[in-house]
Amino acid sequence: MPSGQPRNVLLVVVDQWRADFVPALGADFLKTPNLDRLCREGVTFRNHITNTVPCGPARASLLTGLYLMNHRAVQNTVPLDARHSNLAKELRRIGYDPALIGYTTTTPDPRQTGSLDPRFTTLGDLMEGFRAVGAFEPSMDGYFGWLAQKGHALPENREDIWLPEGEDHLPGATARPSRIPADCSDTAYFTERALTYLKGRNGKPWFLHLGYYRPHPPFIAPAPYNAMYRPEDMPPLHRAATWREEAAQHPLLDFYLRGISQGSFFHGAGGAATELDAGSVAQMRATYSGMISEVDAALGQVIAHLDATGEWKNTLVIFTSDHGEQLGDHYLLGKVGYHDESFRIPLVIKDPDAPDAAGRIESAFTESVDVMPTILEWLGGEAPRACDGHSLLPLVAGETPAAWRRHLFYEYDFRDVFYSRPEDDLGLSMDECSLCVVQDQHWKYVHFAALPPLLFDLEKDPHCFTDLAADPAHAAVVRDYAQRALSHRMSHAERTLTHFRATPHGLEERAP
Repeated sequence: MPSGQPRNVLLVVVDQWRADFVPALGADFLKTPNLDRLCREGVTFRNHITNTVPCGPARASLLTGLYLMNHRAVQNTVPLDARHSNLAKELRRIGYDPALIGYTTTTPDPRQTGSLDPRFTTLGDLMEGFRAVGAFEPSMDGYFGWLAQKGHALPENREDIWLPEGEDHLPGATARPSRIPADCSDTAYFTERALTYLKGRNGKPWFLHLGYYRPHPPFIAPAPYNAMYRPEDMPPLHRAATWREEAAQHPLLDFYLRGISQGSFFHGAGGAATELDAGSVAQMRATYSGMISEVDAALGQVIAHLDATGEWKNTLVIFTSDHGEQLGDHYLLGKVGYHDESFRIPLVIKDPDAPDAAGRIESAFTESVDVMPTILEWLGGEAPRACDGHSLLPLVAGETPAAWRRHLFYEYDFRDVFYSRPEDDLGLSMDECSLCVVQDQHWKYVHFAALPPLLFDLEKDPHCFTDLAADPAHAAVVRDYAQRALSHRMSHAERTLTHFRATPHGLEERAP
């Protein structure tokens, strides 16, 4: 990029988009011309994961660069400690005013406010440091207010806009369009907010976190995206013959298979997720794909503006998701447990400083905690000492650092929240409800604080149906990967101040 040009960053964070629904990674049934262009001009990461699920914890890791074990916003509705830095705070240190469209699902530190703070009545609010220029929170008020201002009559239950016209419920997966037209969807709202912000910058450098709510459920798409894909063209399901066979694998999986309902995914629907037959799952995936194409078309409007203004060539573009979606695999819906479908997510980086990288697929292991240090390095800043991630700019340029990670590491905390209560069901205390995963190209090891571990041979069993942890023939593998998990946690223990020393000559700061 020419020197003296303003350096801009566009961080696109979609919601619940899993990695195998990216055409550059094999999903050739999808129509995503704008994501395809981004992949052609940037680097697509094949082995990228979120470090935790669901939304709040995942976004905390993405935006603080910290593992769950360090930031401890362990579930949606659990507060994020105010002492932690984050991407927005660090950007302010180097002269940027970080703008945010969308949401971060962050619950504030209760020690910094009072118990009557309205933010404690919602699933999550905005992370400190960002300037909201198109917020979704609290409770989607920003979007619904915009919709009413456009003259759309809101039903008494505002979320009924995600029902087909004339219907008061959905029986389940449907090809019918939502009653809201595409130009009034939340995707259209976020896009309008983005263009409004960008057109007002008047040549000043900018950072924009552009969030999209889709393809998050409810799984219903506006026309014409509802009819863009056929169920028969969707990728095959990965699940056992019955959900009970899946449930026998582990007590945590059994809990979710008994407890996940369709209602959160198909607005107004009843019944258990395990009751979805293969045809319904295929229709759900077709609708999910339509929602993806709607986001892609919206992203195309933003790219067109950056093209027209010449800013595309000055802008680092990062496209990613907060987490994945089970989509019926293993009979599950949502983002829970330990399966890859919940944790593997897209990551594409277009770096104007690395034009020779265009179109490359990178297979190194990368994690969501890497995004924050990548952005800060590109803008001339420095990641905080506590950050668990590493800049991806060397990988973008085609250089793999000598000490790059040998495995992926991710975590999940399944303690009680108001909408899910596994503690009594599993006979666990709050602080026993956790797991971590160490995974490489050969093995996936899942360690629980107080439940049996799991081990999968990924070369023979890539979709993780056969647990080998109790097999004496694999005892050495369990030992080795349990040791890896322990060593990983020890080496990433909280370290904000551990490089400082008091000496006879005063304070000394050592290089890490």
